[in-house]
Parts: sequence; structure tokens; C-alpha cells
Amino acid sequence: MPRQVDHEGRRRLIAEAVCRLADESGLEGVTLRDVAGRAEVSMGAVQRCFRTKEEMLAFTLGYVGERVGERVRARLVRSPAQSAASALGHAATEVALLREEHRAEARVWLAFVAQAAVSAPLAETLRVNYAGLQEVFARLLAEAAEDRAPAADRSPAAALDPQREARALLALADGLTTHVLIGHLTARQAQEVLHAHLARLWED
Repeated sequence: MPRQVDHEGRRRLIAEAVCRLADESGLEGVTLRDVAGRAEVSMGAVQRCFRTKEEMLAFTLGYVGERVGERVRARLVRSPAQSAASALGHAATEVALLREEHRAEARVWLAFVAQAAVSAPLAETLRVNYAGLQEVFARLLAEAAEDRAPAADRSPAAALDPQREARALLALADGLTTHVLIGHLTARQAQEVLHAHLARLWED
């Protein structure tokens, strides 16, 4: 009987190999042959999973975005009693990849962002990822504004535009990722910037 192959599992295995190579030498150093070697599969196995290198990179970018999204969702359900404003802070921190254990993932993410500037398929994958994160931020912003409005006359919160603020927060989180990676800010300083931005949203 032919051996059953976990096609999706193999694609994820290959994506992990792409991430390790991209972390070491950027996407320029990623070749199908090197990926096969790092994933410990044959070139044929890689080519059966992905017709082209670009298809492999697009899948890997989606895979990285999926991991970040899963961590965001996990933070939201871990403490269901937390306020929407607190949940928003946790979600933004996850997206900014500020923790030390996510530093390699941040390097890989930024390598893909740079490549997406000249790759339409990667750019489209990024837009889908960002759109999903923006909707999470917008929902939490709307809930936080609603929570705070009845307590006092908080006109800025009441007039807050969730989509606009979600776009700004997402852009800030992405920028902080870059600033920490190049050493312009420490992770602690970046966290302080993020918290200060969120606090200003609710100032009278």
C-alpha cells in the first residue's frame, strides 16, 4: 500500500525551513535546493508542494502571518474578563513582535515585507494579513470606546473612528518592529511608546 503523505504538514515543514534560511541570510539566500536540504526532504518533494519559488514564499508568508494571528487570538481568549482596552494592548504587542522569543520571526517578517515591495503575490498576501489584523484592532477599539463612554463625558473616545485608529495602530506596531530590530529602540522602549499611544486614545 502506498505511504500516505501529509501534504499540508509537509508544506508547513518546508515553510519552517524557509523561515530559518530567511532569518540567516534574507530571502535572497533562499533557494529550492537549500530549502529541501534544510527541511530534509527531496527536491522533488518541494516541487510537488510548490510549483515555483514565489508560490513557496507566498505560502510561507501566510504561514508566518497565521502564527501571529493565532497568538493574538490566544491572548484574547486567555483572559475573557479583561477589558477591551487591555485586550487591545496585548494584541498590539503580539503584532509588534517585541518579545525576545519572537525576534527571529520579526526578522523573517521584515524580510518578506521588503520583498513584497517588488512582488505582487507577496504584497497581496500581506494585504490579506493586515486586513485581518486591522479588523481585530477596530473591533477592540470600538468595544473599548463603548465601555468608556457611559462612565463620563469622554468626547474623544465617543468620536473615535475605529478603522482609522486601527490603521494607525497597525502601522505603529509594524514600525516598532523595525526600530527594535535595528537597535534604535529597546523592546522596553518600544513597549512604552505603544502604551503611551494607547493611553492617549482615551484622554479627555
